[in-house]
Amino acid sequence: MEHTFTLKIKEILEKYFGDESEDIFEKSTLMKYINFKTLSVNRGSKSRSCFNVLYSIYTLIEDYLAKNYDTRDDYSIYQGARFTDLWNRAKSLPFGDKIQNHYFNNRTNHEFKNYDDTHIPILHDTKTKRYWINEHLLKINVGKNIFNISKAIIEIIDEYSNAKHISFDLFISSCKELKKIEKTSPKDVEEFIIGLIAPNVDARLFEIVSYAILKYFYHDQNIIWGYDMESLKEEKLILYKTGRTNANDGGIDFVMKPLGRFFQVTETLDFKKYFLDIDKIQKYPITFVIKSDEMVTKLLANIKANADKTYAIQTIVDKYMACIEEVINIPILRERFVEAIQQGYLKLILDEIILQSKVEFNYDEVEGIIEEDDDDEIE
Repeated sequence: MEHTFTLKIKEILEKYFGDESEDIFEKSTLMKYINFKTLSVNRGSKSRSCFNVLYSIYTLIEDYLAKNYDTRDDYSIYQGARFTDLWNRAKSLPFGDKIQNHYFNNRTNHEFKNYDDTHIPILHDTKTKRYWINEHLLKINVGKNIFNISKAIIEIIDEYSNAKHISFDLFISSCKELKKIEKTSPKDVEEFIIGLIAPNVDARLFEIVSYAILKYFYHDQNIIWGYDMESLKEEKLILYKTGRTNANDGGIDFVMKPLGRFFQVTETLDFKKYFLDIDKIQKYPITFVIKSDEMVTKLLANIKANADKTYAIQTIVDKYMACIEEVINIPILRERFVEAIQQGYLKLILDEIILQSKVEFNYDEVEGIIEEDDDDEIE
């Protein structure tokens, strides 16, 4: 697989290894894995930025290099890096503040099996909580020579992190410019947001934009409810975002009050992921916001057809399918965006996108972008 950042990876490898760089790229399973994980560098991608994976590898290689094991032959007797040191280092890196510990323990190794069923990248002792990078993956045989790719990997991941930061800077700069012209050129703001509702947009931005649109689409809808007929009250629907896009929150991205509706944003069409989310919430009804242009009827038909191939019992499939309360695809999301604009919420949707992006990307520089106007506030 080759993509935009592959060129940078090969450029760095050539700097270190010259004519042998192409062979190293082809023979290194770790390099192929990193190449895949950097797919989302500076264009819309179906994959999220993979800093959890990359930093779990990065910190171990950094530890390996700090002790000069790239020029020594005794790494096999090294006592290993302490988890707390690796953890703190990973959190100090750009976009690393919310790194999850299971990437050090099993997630990275589990994913890597798709590239190499012989070696895993991270070795650890559960009793001592010591960790090692698998040195076999750092030493690549080309002809009669062995090349250590550890320094090249560090530079590649640094470049990826820098590129992602630049990409997000451009996004925030665009938001700033749109804030300046949203009253005089609202059409430009609309087109910008519409461009973020697409199959090839970064998954985190898609979730943020989906939330901002749905929040203001539902805002003017009221329900009348109460515990008895004498205490009925009218209340607006409010949509809450439960956390960051990669949070381990049991499969719930948004929650609606007072109806108690659950929403999950997804880009996969694998029915197992849908059924897993349904299982996590004890088969409670759930709405899926799917990053796809496919018609809702076709999406549901594909999910059911694939499930039928796995489950021999029709009642099991029907029970899961019945839990899918609603499917919101990209065309529906665009329609709801238009309705929210007609209700006068364009500025507030843009503000919400900026605010949630600040939370998601831990971007302190966003401070001051959103200027609240009294006449724009919603009770």
